[in-house]
Amino acid sequence: MYDDNENKKVFEFAGNYKYLTIISCILSGISTILGVVPFICVYKVIEVFINNTENVSNSSNYALIALLFAVFSILIYYISLSFSHIAAFRIAKNMKKKTLHHLMTLPMGYFMLNSSGKIRKIIDDNAGLTEDFLAHQLPDFIAALIMPIIFIVCLFIFNPILGVVCLIPLILSVLFMKQMMGGENAKFMSKYMNSLENMNKEAVEYIRGIPIIKVFNQSIFSFKSFYKSITDYNEFASGYALSCRIPMTNFKVSLNSFFIFLIPISVLVFKNTNEPKKIFLDMFFYILFTPLCTNMIMKLIFTQENLLQTKEAVRRISNLLNEQPLKKSDNTKNVENFSIDIKDVSFSYSKGKTVLDNINLKINEGETVAIVGSSGSGKTTLASLIPRFFDVSKGSISIGGVNVVDIKQEDLMNYITFVFQESKLFKSSIVENVKIGKKDATDEEIKKSLQMAQCNDIIEKMKDGINTKIGSKGVYLSGGEKQRIALARAILKNSPIVILDEATSSADAENEYLIQKAFEKLSKDKTVLLIAHRLSTVVNANKIVVMDKGKIVEVGSHRSLLDKNGIYANMLRQYESSVSWEI
Repeated sequence: MYDDNENKKVFEFAGNYKYLTIISCILSGISTILGVVPFICVYKVIEVFINNTENVSNSSNYALIALLFAVFSILIYYISLSFSHIAAFRIAKNMKKKTLHHLMTLPMGYFMLNSSGKIRKIIDDNAGLTEDFLAHQLPDFIAALIMPIIFIVCLFIFNPILGVVCLIPLILSVLFMKQMMGGENAKFMSKYMNSLENMNKEAVEYIRGIPIIKVFNQSIFSFKSFYKSITDYNEFASGYALSCRIPMTNFKVSLNSFFIFLIPISVLVFKNTNEPKKIFLDMFFYILFTPLCTNMIMKLIFTQENLLQTKEAVRRISNLLNEQPLKKSDNTKNVENFSIDIKDVSFSYSKGKTVLDNINLKINEGETVAIVGSSGSGKTTLASLIPRFFDVSKGSISIGGVNVVDIKQEDLMNYITFVFQESKLFKSSIVENVKIGKKDATDEEIKKSLQMAQCNDIIEKMKDGINTKIGSKGVYLSGGEKQRIALARAILKNSPIVILDEATSSADAENEYLIQKAFEKLSKDKTVLLIAHRLSTVVNANKIVVMDKGKIVEVGSHRSLLDKNGIYANMLRQYESSVSWEI
């Protein structure tokens, strides 16, 4: 069924329910064997009438046996499906549960590099594919494997000559099936799943960008990656279908051509035998029996396709589970102060281009350090390494003299507040959004943090005040207002280290002013790392670090860097020039 590794993975998800799957397969095989008996009984009934060798009334016994075996076959198949469904539901649940638990152990960087649409498809769709296969196709697959064996045995029991004749269409169909599923087509399922994942990912991005498309009166062609993913899938699926057209036609024709071989051979044998009645009866039986094998082989083909999908689904789930979680140190240590020391740090997202190259930076406790530089210089990446969104490729990052790897993840998250460029607010009340910063916070603490984050004007215009649900009944906030709510959350958390990543980028002038006032409250007596494009927000920093192409090229105060008249001074001149632009 699967290769050993995939088989083990499925049974790992199954737990004790794997025995239900095994019993289901056994019952499906028994049902298939019982389902052949009525055909043999029909043969015996016809034999009675043709040869008149027994009392005609005995034919009713064969009819009764055929009925009983048919009923038992259906009943056992029903029980088989019941067991397979119970097991499949539990396996799908365990797959989702295990992958979701594993996702919680992965570093934040994993979610920066993988879209939510792709992750959702890996977990939801692949678990669904596995469930569907185990619930429906697996019992049929076992039955389809057993049926050809029964078929071949029956062929040679009744008439070996006609049995050999019936093998000809089977051999031809197998050859055509191999032609259809071999070569480049053997890699079809992996490519198919990749194209679906890519199209799903691009669809999510497209939907998120619909407001932009409407504002600028554009069409789907403006999202070239989404359009390309659709056309690529179309070309791939159409190409595969066209490549299978002739082999599939030949397969279907050969599989339904038993009578073409049976009738002329039967006539030939009929003329050269002393038992014409038996030859006629055997031919009649084979014509009646072979469609059953045809149906089973078609089931086997479709189940094989589902099997390939399921193997690919299990592989993709396994790949996600193989993503390495954050390393946990066996020698965790307590932090005595909240200075940050970055020593000889290099980092790359993969084996490709180095993003950070030999970074050295010391941030004293209570000091505010700003990082500036052009887009792609490595500012955000450097900040992301401190709370271990990623682990460094080389070097070390320490807090209070303790390597961040040796700090418990829970403690590290408590030590650091990270305010993102685009802060996420949930579709719940303002209170619930702010309370994420501190679960056991009182209403007074929440109100105070909102006040310190300059959110009074937001609260006052809301009918339900801090209990207003965001994103419902027409209640929506601007980018700057969302950022202030997020800052209230950060203030409530009250971590000793604060990392601000382009926190004013989505704010207008008024909101920027209010956010700056909130920064003052948030960063008081804290160790602060500030990433900014707007250089007006960094002039009061204790130290300004200038980055370019993954390296630190300048360090100093605002005044000392201006006196140096280097990259920072040039950036400031360009910034002031852009601010003075008039339309």
